[in-house]
Amino acid sequence: MSIHLHLRAVAEAEIRDDHTWLAAFMWRAWENHPDEYAAGIADSIDKIWSSVDDLYAAAELLGADADEPWTLPVFGGRPVAHGADADPSDPPLMILEPPGVAQAADFLARVSFDGLWNAAGAGIVGGGWDEAQARQEFLDHHRDLRAFYGRAAAAGHGVVKAVWA
Repeated sequence: MSIHLHLRAVAEAEIRDDHTWLAAFMWRAWENHPDEYAAGIADSIDKIWSSVDDLYAAAELLGADADEPWTLPVFGGRPVAHGADADPSDPPLMILEPPGVAQAADFLARVSFDGLWNAAGAGIVGGGWDEAQARQEFLDHHRDLRAFYGRAAAAGHGVVKAVWA
């Protein structure tokens, strides 16, 4: 089964706080994901996004401030409630508003991937993964997220997140 966390940068004025509208918007964005990814306005993480979040949680082990926004890149944002007319098959959606996007971008720009990996990589890799291959996959996700959030923050955009199964 394929499951993805899909992230899409959007100008704050264009975001509607309406689950049905956002689900349709995100579906169109998902259908155009290769082009949007190439344009730098979208990113996605396959079924390991929770493990990417676990990697960022290691920031606490590295002596990060208590208010460090390590939770923002993956699970950050507020959930958008399904409306009465929403299709029950619509994906879970979250909106991370521009200040949160800026905090996520700052965190990703400052955090040491090597430090995170040294603190948490062995615990994440377990279960028969090839460690070198896993490290490279997580490093690729980290680089993509850092670039994505950096561009979104520079543009003053929010980020809409959807989980596609």
